[in-house]
Amino acid sequence: MPKKRKSRGRSKGDKGKSGRVQCDGCGAWVPRDKAIKVTKPVSILEPQLARELQKQGALIYRRVVMKYYCVSCAIFQRVVKVRAKDERKFGGPLR
Repeated sequence: MPKKRKSRGRSKGDKGKSGRVQCDGCGAWVPRDKAIKVTKPVSILEPQLARELQKQGALIYRRVVMKYYCVSCAIFQRVVKVRAKDERKFGGPLR
């Protein structure tokens, strides 16, 4: 059977079993090393209020939110793109 990817779509290497996380798109349980992790800073305030406070010189706290997506949800939400066959096999850039 031909191998589509060198890493078999995972980043665990030779570690054995890895934990599972729940996809934030569809709720499926995905291995942690296979899931696509997205970190995004989120402001607590509304954007208009935040702009006004920044003009006055206030520091605005932004929380960093981590989201895990399964491969199909990450492709659907355009977090990652489908790569060409030659890029896939030998580990080209992921994003």
